Amino acid sequence: MKKSLINYLGLLGILSLISYTAAVVFSPLAYPGYDWKSQAVSDLSATNAPSLGLWHQLNSLYLVCGILSATLCCIFVAGHLTRTLRLGIYLFAVMTWVSGVGYAIFPLSNRGYGDKLQDVMHLYLVTPLTVILSILSLVLIMVGGYYQKQYLSLAVCASIAFTLMLVGAIGTGAAPKEIFGVFERFSVFAATGFNAVLGVHLLLGFNGN
Repeated sequence: MKKSLINYLGLLGILSLISYTAAVVFSPLAYPGYDWKSQAVSDLSATNAPSLGLWHQLNSLYLVCGILSATLCCIFVAGHLTRTLRLGIYLFAVMTWVSGVGYAIFPLSNRGYGDKLQDVMHLYLVTPLTVILSILSLVLIMVGGYYQKQYLSLAVCASIAFTLMLVGAIGTGAAPKEIFGVFERFSVFAATGFNAVLGVHLLLGFNGN
């Protein structure tokens, strides 16, 4: 199949992952005393975090590229694939909007948790919505992909992302605080990584396995 511009724009999903990974890996260099094993990624972008400036620089492509890639996937698959797969991809795109815009509007005011409105919205509105939408979208993609064997690779990637998200959710709640950050990163990279997977499938025209 001859690729169009919208297919090549699937590369934006990969750029989004690279930008986010760079921010998570290198922003701690500007945050003296930051312990990635025990602290959340959100601490790096807290309003009073010393790493905030570097975070914004390294993370500059994450939001716009991630949202564009997921949205373009929705446009491309409209009228194609199965209804279950399409709905899963649509919900995943909604999740990228909620997550990207929500966390940008309501960053943490302080390391861990403050007592301001933005902290409440960050932890008790944006985060639950992001988790719920992520789980629903991945489950639908898994069901649709395994049912329609042509998209088995997409279902397998969704299964991996779902497993990582589940491990992250359980780990952050049950693991000692000293390794909270380790499990939290399972969750955040599961969603960002799967967005890159969708971008690759868009690049390939969602041709299946």
